[in-house]
Amino acid sequence: MSVDSTADGSTDTPTEPVYVDGEADLDEIVAENDVVLTDFYADWCGPCQMLEPVVESLAEETPAAVAKVDVDANQMLASSYGVRGVPTLVLFADGEQVEEIVGVQGEDQLRSLIERYAE
Repeated sequence: MSVDSTADGSTDTPTEPVYVDGEADLDEIVAENDVVLTDFYADWCGPCQMLEPVVESLAEETPAAVAKVDVDANQMLASSYGVRGVPTLVLFADGEQVEEIVGVQGEDQLRSLIERYAE
């Protein structure tokens, strides 16, 4: 049985990044949210650390849910999405993968990308 993050059972978009452990976790987040920005990262990755405050503010300030996937702990999941380098950002809208961006991106660029799908 899964537990909703809110007491009333609603699926409000999380305002901070959600750490994903495995494909079922990611599938659930994608199913419960209209727009999901997934950050495939590694703890040892310098550019990933630079991107961290950006994805945190996007989680807080945009209608998108932000999922974080540690590629070292979730190698099969990263492989299934074709992640070859980190950071890789995968954007889902209405349950479908719509964008994939490799490397550090500016907050404004990511914000406008999310808003394009969040309408």
